[in-house]
Amino acid sequence: MRFPSDDELMDGPNAFDDFDDEFDEDVDDEFEDEAEVSPIEGLVDADYDPNFRAGFVAIVGRPNVGKSTLTNALVGQKIAITSMRPETTRHAVRGVVQGEDYQLVLVDTPGYHRPRTLLGQRLNDEVRESLASVDAILFCLPSDQKVGPGDDFIARQLRGSKAPIIAVATKMDAVSDERLMKHLLDIGKLGDWDEIIPVSALKGRQLDVLKDLVAKRMPLSPPLYPRDMVTDESRDTMIAELIREAALEGVREELPHSLAVQVEEIIERPKKPGQNYPAMLDIHVNLFVERDSQKAIIIGRGGSRLKSVGMRARREVETYLGRRVYLHLHVRTAKDWQKDPKMLGRLGF
Repeated sequence: MRFPSDDELMDGPNAFDDFDDEFDEDVDDEFEDEAEVSPIEGLVDADYDPNFRAGFVAIVGRPNVGKSTLTNALVGQKIAITSMRPETTRHAVRGVVQGEDYQLVLVDTPGYHRPRTLLGQRLNDEVRESLASVDAILFCLPSDQKVGPGDDFIARQLRGSKAPIIAVATKMDAVSDERLMKHLLDIGKLGDWDEIIPVSALKGRQLDVLKDLVAKRMPLSPPLYPRDMVTDESRDTMIAELIREAALEGVREELPHSLAVQVEEIIERPKKPGQNYPAMLDIHVNLFVERDSQKAIIIGRGGSRLKSVGMRARREVETYLGRRVYLHLHVRTAKDWQKDPKMLGRLGF
């Protein structure tokens, strides 16, 4: 099909008249092509068990309650970065749990909180969007911390949700049985949950029970993703997150909120004659902070800290990609980027 040029469009509303016959022929051809396609062709698995269940599951909670650790444990490998710093997760990370007769698509959301910046508002918007389109919700409350105002705030936001909600007492291995029982009772007072279950992501305790509780609440559906997939995160996003995780280790309180990482380009080096293994990748990365003083923290004396970040990140990135890499880390100052709509858009928020 050919569309009229700008000059032809300027001639008036009848500029399309000469194209009617050509358009009709194209449409007829398209419908003929579509008629030959099976209605189930293109499904992830057209021969799926009719009793198979699949759906989306949001993992929510206030910052630093073990959501990403739980996500990684349920998936069976690392697909979300973790840190002792609050608000480590910056976007909804999707991990896929592959069961024998079910598939759970986990959405590890940023910590729901009272926002102080435009970035914080957008992170909360992402949580709300995730909650609006899932088949179940996991509400995480850490056993080693008392139920508090932040948990009550989230519980109020969850009221009225049509999706079943399972309250998960994370970090059960960190407390005594007596403390755990009190925590479970306190969780019960927060709301009318479909289930309350304690788990330990680090020790692997109760994870299979949690998977079964969630799976039986999923709708009957074919698999939503290929059966060997564990995440739909892009390569560049995963690399950026692994580098940010390394950079957050051991830094002061204010820096985590001010640090953003962006993969600028990835270049494959030419293979040497006779080389039968993958060529090394040169990965150019920008680390953005908001002030020059934060830039000095990341770089360290004589570049020592940046070198250490690069070494830690390189190990994780090489494990993820399965090949050797060389990281080119560039630290840049983008003043108040958390409040700058253009910069947030550039960074994918």
